[in-house]
Amino acid sequence: MDTRAPPHGPPGRHERRSRREPHGRESDAQHEPREAAVDVRASVAAALVAALVVLAVVAGSRGLRDFDSALVGYATATVFLAFGVTYRYVVWVQSPPARRWLRRGWRAFLSWRNFRRAPGRVPRALVVHLGLQRFIAARGRGRWLAHQTLFWGVVLATLVTFPLTFGWIRFEARPRTTDGYTSYVAGVETGSFDATSVFGWLVFHVLDIAAVLVIAGAGWFLWRRFRDREVAVVQGLGSDLVPLVALITVSVTGLLLTFSSLALDGRYYDFLAILHMASVVLTLLYIPFGKFFHVVQRPASVGVQVAKAAALARDGPARCRRCGAPFETAEFVADLQATMGELGLGFAEWADTCPRCKRVARGRAYLRQVKGGFR
Repeated sequence: MDTRAPPHGPPGRHERRSRREPHGRESDAQHEPREAAVDVRASVAAALVAALVVLAVVAGSRGLRDFDSALVGYATATVFLAFGVTYRYVVWVQSPPARRWLRRGWRAFLSWRNFRRAPGRVPRALVVHLGLQRFIAARGRGRWLAHQTLFWGVVLATLVTFPLTFGWIRFEARPRTTDGYTSYVAGVETGSFDATSVFGWLVFHVLDIAAVLVIAGAGWFLWRRFRDREVAVVQGLGSDLVPLVALITVSVTGLLLTFSSLALDGRYYDFLAILHMASVVLTLLYIPFGKFFHVVQRPASVGVQVAKAAALARDGPARCRRCGAPFETAEFVADLQATMGELGLGFAEWADTCPRCKRVARGRAYLRQVKGGFR
């Protein structure tokens, strides 16, 4: 409601009068900035990345000469995946906390001074936080093992599937041999092998190995979500169950293709191939909009860990204003205060209080404001 309206008179009279004015004053609500439905910067970046993926497919497959037309569905979904992931990533990094920590992370990650002071800091962060993900081990050994099998299964499948889909890697049977194959990368011959050898078996069954790893990890998490009551009450269908079911579906249908070739002499292979492609395409299209997006965000945590370690060695820890105990880096507390001020949250003064003291203050306020009213 416009506060400039006269105190007397029928409601809406001032509004009708302002509409008749040649330079009528609009209400304050009309002057409020509206959030754009589409982020132009993110759209441009996403379009460029999608175009680069298309160019990479054309260049890596030698002008599509090595591109398998049967894989056009996978390739098309990958282009949309690149667009969606880039769009959401650019939108994400424009938020004040993500932008601030992404800058600090890259600055610490690429800092020559940090490398000279602690040359093993960056490799350790890559191995511990990104590869082994030891922070999950604190939540349980079984959970960590399941996450590792799921993580490395997906990584292995990604490293194999995308180059094959783009036509960057291909295999041809060697003439005048029964089980001999020659491998090509971007049209360049890289070697020959026997399909009946151990190496040959691994080459043609690496996706089966990845599928088994994914099923083991995703199956454990799915079992836990149905068994653990604490998890079951807070889980959601789209955010928790659908990603696990999608991974298991992709893996099972992929294994069924191998089963059809080895045990059924190729029967039902066409149907299974279409079913597998549909599950893969839908999963790829789901990645930018669901829980899988945290896989794209996770590498940024490596720079954050390096930045925190460098700040701790340089400035020392921040101490709680209430109890004096160290709880975070001073740089992190300053950044948190600045971010809360930018977002208008109004709690920046609590950033320099340790979690324990915050819980104590919250409990005392509850006893004073809520419980005190029932005495």
